[in-house]
Amino acid sequence: MSLKIEEIKILEQEPMCKHTTFRIGGAAKYFAMPKNTAEIQTLIAYCKEHKLDYCVLGNGSNVLFTDAGYDGLIIQIGSAMSEIRVDGTSVYAQAGAILARVANLAYEAGLTGMEFAAGIPGSIGGAIVMNAGAYGGEMKDIVSYVEVLSMDGTLRSYACDEMEFAYRHSIIDADKIVVGVGLTLEHGDKTAILDRMNELAEARRSKQPLEYPSAGSTFKRPEGYFAAKLIDDSGLRGYRVGGAMVSEKHCGFVVNVEQASSADVLAVMQHVQEVVNEKYGVMLEPEVRIIR
Repeated sequence: MSLKIEEIKILEQEPMCKHTTFRIGGAAKYFAMPKNTAEIQTLIAYCKEHKLDYCVLGNGSNVLFTDAGYDGLIIQIGSAMSEIRVDGTSVYAQAGAILARVANLAYEAGLTGMEFAAGIPGSIGGAIVMNAGAYGGEMKDIVSYVEVLSMDGTLRSYACDEMEFAYRHSIIDADKIVVGVGLTLEHGDKTAILDRMNELAEARRSKQPLEYPSAGSTFKRPEGYFAAKLIDDSGLRGYRVGGAMVSEKHCGFVVNVEQASSADVLAVMQHVQEVVNEKYGVMLEPEVRIIR
């Protein structure tokens, strides 16, 4: 069945491996990249009326689609909604803006506070959903407000203290969509900002398996432990199923080393969880969002 919704371009049987950093996933029955909030509202209203499953996607940097694909509509908030504006120490970004690009524009404006985000590959909308962070910084430290679209079509602005930010958590759930973000930064020394960004970029290159497709950290940090150390101490460095492997450079990553299937990745993840739980009594919780 062909899908047509007003003037919105809808792709059919779109391979999701093209839209995720894991480079894994079967085809979505339908796929759209809305250009504004009104188009998102139109798409969701259509899906509700016609009882069509839908899923909202950012840059695809923290997700794993199964090999079977998705029997519904993928709504990707991406480059068509990626405007960034800087006004003094305030920065506004549409949800599809790449987090690293926002950080770079902040640097160019002489603003400090986003250095930690310079190498994170996801969209700023996705970063809000999971309160993304690295090297001592988190989104909650710089967010002023978040524009959120609810499933009933209403648009509301949430202040930072209303977002319930915690480790890899926010108030955003399946019934809410981030469409824009306001940040508050500080004036800083551009040389010092750039030095810090370069320092963190080098740390990422040296410690993370950036040479392979992945979804970033595979598991959340369990309280009182580090997931990567538990995995390494369990003898799982380099553990492999098919084309998926526990990274030999950083055990916190499962990487796609050779045309991995989602089944390969899930098998590696399950084995890691079972071994770590048996050895340490800790059940690792996936940080990767699995979409079936």
